[in-house]
Amino acid sequence: MRHDKAVMVIDLARRLAASSEGLTLDEIARDMAVGRRTAERMRDAVLTLFPATEEVSDPPSKRWRIRGGLSAFEQAPTAAELLELSKAAQGLRAVGEPGRAAALEGLERKIKAAMRSTVLNRLAPDLEALVRAETIAVQAGPRPSADEAVLSEIRQAVLASRPLGFTYSRPGAEARRRTVAPCGVMFGRANYLVGADRTSGKIQTFRLDRMSAVRAEDGMAAPPPDFDLQAFAARSFGIYQDAVEDVVLHVGPEGAAEARAWRWHPTQTLEDHPDGSVTVRFTASGMRELAWHLFTWGDQVSIQAPQRLREVMATELAAAQAALAG
Repeated sequence: MRHDKAVMVIDLARRLAASSEGLTLDEIARDMAVGRRTAERMRDAVLTLFPATEEVSDPPSKRWRIRGGLSAFEQAPTAAELLELSKAAQGLRAVGEPGRAAALEGLERKIKAAMRSTVLNRLAPDLEALVRAETIAVQAGPRPSADEAVLSEIRQAVLASRPLGFTYSRPGAEARRRTVAPCGVMFGRANYLVGADRTSGKIQTFRLDRMSAVRAEDGMAAPPPDFDLQAFAARSFGIYQDAVEDVVLHVGPEGAAEARAWRWHPTQTLEDHPDGSVTVRFTASGMRELAWHLFTWGDQVSIQAPQRLREVMATELAAAQAALAG
């Protein structure tokens, strides 16, 4: 145990926290009975794990110490971790999710408020520089909607296993009052409530931006015992749930590199061919959304299966051509 790397790094951190003046690299090497190169690596590990570690100038040497003991600093976030939290909130705001963005921004404030001022001041310059150097590119597409009050009602109903009632409006159809056993929410290009019909138990999806007068109702309404939201979401290429199909796509050599780097579906497998092309296989529903995606690949992709995907592609193409002609 004496020479276990993790034990030695923690031991060094304790020594730096116990020293008011700090330790030089030579003193670290002496106290830990290691060479100078190993002492440098151990110091770097402590700097990574304990952001509160201070560098103290003591010409002609430098010293390192951890002021205030270890307990206050063992869970201190790094600049990179705070950056990712800030970017996640920024990304949600950019795509029209102010409620979820506000939750992450509140968490960021709580984390910073719990940090010692010396740690926060040490991280601030790096965090500011990284925030300026990175941003999120927002792509064209539907703006999802996740009203904070709607999400709150859904979450309360899920936690209490209560029925969820709401008025649902579809384009060209009369609004209807629905009551379901809430199973969860899927966030994506559009946000959907997943619910089980109270009578048949059939799993259905409802767009959050088409729901109004949402409230948890009296009684008990739990999801089916064998329902798995992650597995349900993984069945579809996108959001739409219909018949599950075995999909086989052939991508030519000119698009093969991009296809290999593309995440098509959780069940995907790739088969390389001598001519540089690749065959992509996966099992999913949602052929309409898959068809929309395949249009972006142009003639780089050919559909080998299923036949229904070819038919959906032809229907969508005809509809697009008719719209342009009109």
